[in-house]
Amino acid sequence: MTGRFHRHDEPLTSEDLSKCQAALEQYCRQNHIEAASDEGQRAASIIIELYRQGIHDEHQLKLLVDAARGYRAG
Repeated sequence: MTGRFHRHDEPLTSEDLSKCQAALEQYCRQNHIEAASDEGQRAASIIIELYRQGIHDEHQLKLLVDAARGYRAG
């Protein structure tokens, strides 16, 4: 049995986390929610998952979280 290593399995760097944090802050600010709230934490999880899938643009991350959470871009 051979183990396959995927990009998804790599730990995020501090630069990666900074980008995810910036996207989360933008999302929370525009949707008037606290990052520490349940909704904020769900958004953070979505952002990290999207980032691991290769979406690294902060604006694109925010738009996709809006879509995933059912918000319209405004």
